[in-house]
Amino acid sequence: MGRVVRSLVPARLDRLPWSGFHTRLVAALGVAWVLDGMEITIASAVGSVLQDRRTLGLSAVEVGLTATVYLIGEVTGALVFGRMSDRFGRRRLFILTLGLYLIANGITAFSPNLAFLLFFRFFAGAGIGGEYSAIHSAIDELIPSYYRGRVDLAVSGTYWFGAMIGTAGTYVLLNPDILPVNVGWRLGLLLGPLLGVVIWVLRRRLPESPRWLLMHGRQEEAERATAGIEEAVRRSGSPVPPVDHGKAMDFHPHGAPSYREILRVLLREYPKRTILGATLMMSQSFLYNAIFFTYVLVLSTFYGVSPHDASKYLFAFAFGNLAGPVLLGRLFDTIGRRVMISSTYIVSGVLLGVTGWLFKQGALNATTQTLLWSVIFFIASAAASSGYLTVSELFPLEIRALAIALFFSVAQGFGALGPTVFGALIGDRAHPDPARLFYGYAFAAAMMVFAGLVALFLAVNAERRSLEDIARPLSLT
Repeated sequence: MGRVVRSLVPARLDRLPWSGFHTRLVAALGVAWVLDGMEITIASAVGSVLQDRRTLGLSAVEVGLTATVYLIGEVTGALVFGRMSDRFGRRRLFILTLGLYLIANGITAFSPNLAFLLFFRFFAGAGIGGEYSAIHSAIDELIPSYYRGRVDLAVSGTYWFGAMIGTAGTYVLLNPDILPVNVGWRLGLLLGPLLGVVIWVLRRRLPESPRWLLMHGRQEEAERATAGIEEAVRRSGSPVPPVDHGKAMDFHPHGAPSYREILRVLLREYPKRTILGATLMMSQSFLYNAIFFTYVLVLSTFYGVSPHDASKYLFAFAFGNLAGPVLLGRLFDTIGRRVMISSTYIVSGVLLGVTGWLFKQGALNATTQTLLWSVIFFIASAAASSGYLTVSELFPLEIRALAIALFFSVAQGFGALGPTVFGALIGDRAHPDPARLFYGYAFAAAMMVFAGLVALFLAVNAERRSLEDIARPLSLT
């Protein structure tokens, strides 16, 4: 571990063209977001069903609590598995965390009461939270720099593909004319594990991150892994360009840093990036958790929409969220990070504030509110995805997974308050008060605008730059 290693591994990875290998990588790892989107959509859709006495007979606050516990599980999983990913590798962790999710969520489907449901939802959330750290680390370290921004945004956007799958599933499963009320919601919770099992084999064929291997003194393995990726690119029919030997770097293998060193990097070396990451992540987390977890409650309480019919509205909302990162993602690599991050946060915040005011005035119905939210979150989804992109590329490789976990955890810890707070603002179905809920919308809108202003001043122009250029590795001599 004490020798200096001269390597072209980062340059070799960044100069590769897009290939079938990269497509398989994104498909295998991006499923983490699909699963989370499916989980949260199903949890949102079944919220009002769980209030039925024929199911678990929960109150609105208890429905919000189930979402909060899931998010707390994500926080715990991100912190524990994020640290493990930096120490033991990306590949081991994205296999382990998927397994935890599959088991815990499968058991959740058989919940007989609230306590049982909360216990296993916590561990299902822990598995997904751990996924985020390993997944984003691996994707950033394996995807060529030219494509990194749009790929990160598109992967984050697949959350909404999962939401659409969940919506389509619940449209059938929550239809009392097809399945008994106390059966459909349980089958809905089994959709995620079924999809996860399909992805399991594909993940096991992926290589370890060569960058991670290099930083941990495993140069020969890093070279073999990189050569294997290059060969996979050639087999897909894409030419592999020559390497610029002037981009060779000298590394002193570092391994996983101590917590003291991590704090030094975050607070002393990159304090502005830390403020930026925390602000972006906290604002988008509160916005999404507050609104999406209580979406069906809003539709049923204020517009009288049934749980079965709510699925149609959720589908339109999810489609807008999916399209945003996919269609706008390329602009983050061309126009640039600073302009796109700040503008998407500010515009979505302003539009949310206006829509909240229209809701308060009683000017909306279920259809018009869904259409407006679909437009708002077309933009807000790109903004939220750019928050994950920011915290995953602005810090040294040796602490990348834990940095993602820390920001994700702070954001979710704050965002976990959203469902419970908004559940309380929605209140009793017998006496709905849109004015109270408006203040929640206004607060979330103000947070998004503030985050956009912070990005305008602090965002880093990271587009099309290598990770080592954006944040100098701790092991770089």
